[in-house]
Amino acid sequence: MSVQQIHWSRRTKIIATLGPASQDKKTISALFEAGVDIFRLNFSHGTHEYHKAAFDKIRSLEKKTGRPIGIMADLQGPKLRIGEFEAGEILLTEGQSFRFDLDTALGNEQRVNLPHPEIIDILEKDSLLFLDDGNVRARVILKGKDFVEVEIRAGKKLSNRKGLNVPEVIIPIPALSNKDRVDLNAALEMGVDWIAQSFVQTADDVKEAKKLINGRASLMVKLEKPSALQQLDEIIEQADGIMIARGDLGVEIPPEHVPAVQKNVIRKVRENGKPVIVATQMLESMIENSRPTRAEASDVATAVYDGADGIMLSAETAIGDYPIKAVTIMDRICRRTEEDDIYEQMMDNVRPEAAFDPSDAITTAAYYVSQDIGASFIVTYTMSGSTAMRMARQRPNVPILCLTPNISVARSLSISYGVHAVHVTENVGDFTGPARSAAKIALEHKIAESGQTFVMTAGVPFGETGSTNTLRIATVD
Repeated sequence: MSVQQIHWSRRTKIIATLGPASQDKKTISALFEAGVDIFRLNFSHGTHEYHKAAFDKIRSLEKKTGRPIGIMADLQGPKLRIGEFEAGEILLTEGQSFRFDLDTALGNEQRVNLPHPEIIDILEKDSLLFLDDGNVRARVILKGKDFVEVEIRAGKKLSNRKGLNVPEVIIPIPALSNKDRVDLNAALEMGVDWIAQSFVQTADDVKEAKKLINGRASLMVKLEKPSALQQLDEIIEQADGIMIARGDLGVEIPPEHVPAVQKNVIRKVRENGKPVIVATQMLESMIENSRPTRAEASDVATAVYDGADGIMLSAETAIGDYPIKAVTIMDRICRRTEEDDIYEQMMDNVRPEAAFDPSDAITTAAYYVSQDIGASFIVTYTMSGSTAMRMARQRPNVPILCLTPNISVARSLSISYGVHAVHVTENVGDFTGPARSAAKIALEHKIAESGQTFVMTAGVPFGETGSTNTLRIATVD
């Protein structure tokens, strides 16, 4: 199977994080050949120069392959951490008392610095604190002016600068730290296609990021805080896409709630015609092992069955021993799941109805026409990408060949379900122009064979951003 076929024949997209294990040009190329659609640059680590070097390698690969490749810059967000201990770590006993305070002295068995006065301000008696990714859990039993006394409910040790989570409250900290603002500007200067925003608690957090981005990239909002779930509709409306970041989210909500949240969020985001990604711990054992656990394989398949646009690898490709194998196995799991009759039934059962919008009505009709005539693929011609995303919303079982004169749109669409975006530069003229061009491209990319039919949607007149208003059935000559 060719590299082109590997990408278009799988509808669920794969996002891979670059890092020390995958930063070199050869590995980036191998990851793409194995099936990566979008590369993630994690700004929690590395310098701007480090990420720019990776960015340049991806763009060089894009030029070589002729296929638009998406690049996502993931902002760190504010990190809440405790201070340090005299001995580096302490042992804990369930039921013991412990104090978090504003004293900057090194901690001991009785106390440690909490360098976030705003956190102490919002805590109340019986408030919960989770530390070290939830491995240590505590309940506030006493609050003072500059300290809180807690009872340790779970956990055996605590070490320097471990992370802190405060569930059930909106923390009075901006979603964009000073570091994030600097990183955001650097990422936009590079020309990334997506910005992933961390620590989102309210729709206002998203509005601020959108204002700073000012149309220079698409915004992927990471759902990490329970408070964001309370404003999910407003956040989806403001965002360009949603990432279910199950690691941080799973610390602050009960683990038994995560699967239902995942399913409900995917369905809601899909209904809104925007891409949704499932992330964190998908094949985590492959950081050190050459094969995933059966539970991990099932987890990846579940995200596909749920109808996610994309699934993401983090440490597996950034620091793992088997980055290329991780992508290869994820690709195989996706393909096998998408071949399942149950998968098609599940996509049909939750297929959104057309909204009261002419463009949506055309793309919905195109989906059903393609089913009725047995079309081999669907073509969308788009300036802004909205037509292709409307089609992806339907989750068709054939490729969506998206033709666009905007290279930035082509790159950003690499995250959308089933979309095979191609940057076209010729003047297409009337409606026959893009149809001929689509047929030619479909043959070149081995999406279809001569004599097969396809359905095409576009807005007429061409070359102007506007509503999709035309549907055509054509044949590959």
